[in-house]
Order: sequence, then C-alpha cells, then structure tokens
Amino acid sequence: MNRHLLHQICAPLPGAEVSDPWGGHDAWKVGGKMFASVGARDLGVAVKTADADFARMMIEAGDAERAPYFHASWILLRWSAPETLIRDRVVISYDLIRSKLTKKVPAGMAERAP
Repeated sequence: MNRHLLHQICAPLPGAEVSDPWGGHDAWKVGGKMFASVGARDLGVAVKTADADFARMMIEAGDAERAPYFHASWILLRWSAPETLIRDRVVISYDLIRSKLTKKVPAGMAERAP
C-alpha cells in the first residue's frame, strides 16, 4: 500500500478532497474536516477511529500505532498493514467524519453507495 493506492481509495468518496497544508503531506478531507493523512515521512496513513478506547485496542492488538501529532482517537496504519485493513479503516474514518457534518449536504456530496 502507498499514497497512490490511498488516492484510489479516497478520490471516489463523495466530497473527498486532498490538500498539502504543511508541505509533503496528503490531508484527505470531507466537508473541510480531515479523515486521512499521510505525513512527510510517508510511514503510512493516519485515520480517525470512533474513540480513544477503540484506538488503544487496535494499538494494543498490534494492528496500528499511535498517530503522532493527532488526538488519541487517531491511529497510524503502516503501509505494510493488510490492504483490506487500510481500505476498511479509511472508509470508516471517512464515514465517521462525514456523519458529523451539518445536515445540509454540500453540492457534490451525494450519498455514497454501500
């Protein structure tokens, strides 16, 4: 897995946009809120989980690492993690962030197919 495959996962998601706010980073956002990030060191992808307890469980299970510079509810998935795990966690992160957006859905953010 790498940035290119992450782009293939994120780009089709309704309303998803990528930017480079800090130089050398990919910050994937929906409605202006970040759901996935790749740092300049390109170790893997940071994604949001439901809460800090779930993130801690994934870290303790060895499936993820603490995402540096992020809230405790975020995890870092190394590129060496199984592709299905990365795909699932990116989409779950997107869904978590999108669910917290205001009820008025911006243009171009049609419902995502299940």
